Amino acid sequence: MQKIKIHGIYKHFKGDYYLVEDVAKDCNTLEDVVIYRKLYEDGSCWVRPLKDFLSEVDHEKYPKVKQKNRFELQNIESVKDKFKGE
Repeated sequence: MQKIKIHGIYKHFKGDYYLVEDVAKDCNTLEDVVIYRKLYEDGSCWVRPLKDFLSEVDHEKYPKVKQKNRFELQNIESVKDKFKGE
């Protein structure tokens, strides 16, 4: 199973981006849940079971989707060092 990167930016298979805030426990089921924030519109916070967050896309339901997983970690590199000395 994949690991979740806290404060990592993930792309949902439908195209939008989310920031993972943390992993917590559901108080009723003790199931691990992911707390994540939309990086668009109102920036609201959402929660989803960890197993669902890390699940694969249902390619029978969404045959045109190329992404393997429901949410995929994005490698976003810093540009801060590109401007040193300017």
